[in-house]
Amino acid sequence: MEFSTVEILGYASSIMVAISLMMKDIVLLRVLNFIGCALFTSYGLMIDAMPVVVTNGFIACVNVYFLLKMYNEKKAENLETAKA
Repeated sequence: MEFSTVEILGYASSIMVAISLMMKDIVLLRVLNFIGCALFTSYGLMIDAMPVVVTNGFIACVNVYFLLKMYNEKKAENLETAKA
């Protein structure tokens, strides 16, 4: 049984998203989920499935938004701690 590159990408995307949902650390969850969604977006483009592209592209953007928000909050917290 041979797998095409597209099938491998689809399986890799699914595995990455599934693994991300098992994380206790929210940052790691968001990073792995972003990678899975980015792979799924590529997969959707390769199979010409716009619902897959749009949905996973949107989720990838949500992950980036929250990662940046968490980063900025941590940075501000560190600045306040340094001032004290």
